[in-house]
Amino acid sequence: MNREYHKWWSPRLGRDMELLVFGHGGVPVVVFPTSQGRFYEFEDRGMLGAVAHKIDNGEIQFYCLDSVDAESWYNRDVPPRWRIARHVQYDSYVMDEVLPLIRLKNWNPHLASLGCSFGGYHAVNIALRHPDRFTGFLSMSGAFDMGSFLNGYHDDDVYFNTPNSYLRNMTDWWYLERYAHGTYILATGWDDQCLGANQYLSRQMGEKWIPHKLYVWDSFNSHDWPTWGRMMNEYL
Repeated sequence: MNREYHKWWSPRLGRDMELLVFGHGGVPVVVFPTSQGRFYEFEDRGMLGAVAHKIDNGEIQFYCLDSVDAESWYNRDVPPRWRIARHVQYDSYVMDEVLPLIRLKNWNPHLASLGCSFGGYHAVNIALRHPDRFTGFLSMSGAFDMGSFLNGYHDDDVYFNTPNSYLRNMTDWWYLERYAHGTYILATGWDDQCLGANQYLSRQMGEKWIPHKLYVWDSFNSHDWPTWGRMMNEYL
């Protein structure tokens, strides 16, 4: 399996950022780690092994990103305005620094985002915010209401990075037309603490006629790596 390590100084984040690439071709998939996770998390957790045959066959190529969650959503040492501002900088890092690397290496017309737990939020949010660049997402056990991280603080940046908010009022046909051609998958389990969040987002997407699938697994410990590995093998 092709494995590449990349590191560079991000002018948008003002710090070094690292990522790993796995595979040589196929659909590029941007992987977001779980809460405050690192770029090597998917490799360490055995997630690549779950789909190694698809990577080796050139069906998918993973770009496993680092996070700045500890500096944004989870940073209780700074005001809420700074937390959301840091997340906006991270969005810019992904779109303006990571995506050019992906397109330098891979010209497949599709681009997917993927994440588990808090990474599921990132996967959903970036794909819905940028449907001209991302053609789909796979979110496993994600949650999508960000209000609890900001102590009630709200502004436009919070609104436009909270899928539950901006989907509820979405009327812009530029977005809706692009959503209509996307491939969106929400996966969760009957015992997952994020089950309700996925059901709610699915209803919102359905009300906007956004084609998607919601899969609820009848398995124990669904909010955990072994289940996520099986989900990824099933839906990627």
